[in-house]
Amino acid sequence: MTSSSELAPETEPLLSSASSGQADPDRSPLREHVRTSRASSPGKVPVPPSDRYPFSREMNTVLRIAAAMFSFIVLGMMVSTLGVMLPQFEAYYGLTDFRVSFVFLVWPVGYLVAAYLNSAVHVQFGQRGIAIVGPLFHVILTVAASLHPPFPVLLVALALGSLGTAILDGSFCAWAGGMDNANVVQGFLHGSYSAGAALGPFLAGTMLSVGYPWYAWYYVLLGASVLEAIVLVLAFRFEDANKYHQDHKQDHFIAVQEDPAPDSSSTIFKHRVTWICAVYFLACIGTENAVSGWIVVFMTRVNHASAYLASISSSGFWIGQAAGRLTLGVVTQRVGVRLATIAYLVAALAFEALFAAIHVPEVSTVMIALLGFCLGPLFPSGVFMVTRLLPRELHVRAISFVVLIGQVGGALLPFALGALADTLGIQVFQVVVFAQLAVTLLIWLAFPRLPPANTTRQDLVDETATQ
Repeated sequence: MTSSSELAPETEPLLSSASSGQADPDRSPLREHVRTSRASSPGKVPVPPSDRYPFSREMNTVLRIAAAMFSFIVLGMMVSTLGVMLPQFEAYYGLTDFRVSFVFLVWPVGYLVAAYLNSAVHVQFGQRGIAIVGPLFHVILTVAASLHPPFPVLLVALALGSLGTAILDGSFCAWAGGMDNANVVQGFLHGSYSAGAALGPFLAGTMLSVGYPWYAWYYVLLGASVLEAIVLVLAFRFEDANKYHQDHKQDHFIAVQEDPAPDSSSTIFKHRVTWICAVYFLACIGTENAVSGWIVVFMTRVNHASAYLASISSSGFWIGQAAGRLTLGVVTQRVGVRLATIAYLVAALAFEALFAAIHVPEVSTVMIALLGFCLGPLFPSGVFMVTRLLPRELHVRAISFVVLIGQVGGALLPFALGALADTLGIQVFQVVVFAQLAVTLLIWLAFPRLPPANTTRQDLVDETATQ
């Protein structure tokens, strides 16, 4: 999941720190004064009925979060089933492993375009525009795929679908990042994505196993995309351009008064940590996408698993990732992120070695789920390192940059695996994944050690100037 560097996050009242007994750094006297002024002054922006009273406004925020969670379920279903569809594309269109790998190569196109389009949509239409444009591209993809067009047309449709995914992903992550308890809301969104990613291969594999053609799955996604559009438009119907400008004018005033910082557009590139994390995400996300993208093909060709069991292995990988993110956070906090992540990667290498050595379909399915369990915390660990090793004013742009590089890796490494499989056979899957995990471990070891917890902001700036 990404966040857009072009968007200033909007603060919402949901799950406020005050209610949990913790101090809220966002509630400075200046910020409270601006919020009070926003509520009491007539202004030019009509206040929607749901925002006139604190309780109603909080309920409206809950509904918007629920709508965004449903949207992330759809995103997960759409992305995770590409691996299940690869053998179907090859059989239907008569493609080689190399040619079918282009489905991975077109996916980051949407993220590259969304990096420029997200801000324009917010400025012109507000969050309501995001709620319309994102699902619209999903509908275009699913309608085109359900008509089983020529493969080049399908690639164009996939690129458009990825644009819708990137718009919703970046916008809602940036929006959630501005809430009082951002980590909780981000956890809801990422958990929803993981639930959709686990559900998608299971449903698609079930449909294929009972005789439905591959494009019938896109009828299901079409219905989900239409429902997604309805839910998002209803939830964000009051979030127009005027409200967006009003909110962000005041947020910009607060930011300048409270923490004036230099422009971070190019500053992030002066820090070695940014480049280490970018390469780490390239390897990390590339490994995840290579596994989820090619596991179904490997299971059917090498382990001679049924199409249904192969799709279950894909679901198991995503379920393992979700379980790892939910349960290993406590371990990471107790052991320390650096040591814990080393342990996760070593365990992942062990499970991958067992996966390569044992060619029993049922055992392989368990091993790939355990591999996903170990990979689950890797992405949050990388984000944590950035936030601890860089000054606060650089976080948004730095994380946006490294995640974008990660998406590039998520396209290039599965594509390269497909090219190798076309030449040497799909057996290279196990060797390539093992090598990628080893490289990820080496990159992780290149991170500088974390500063003590009581390090001041100025100390961090001084330390990271040479990193």
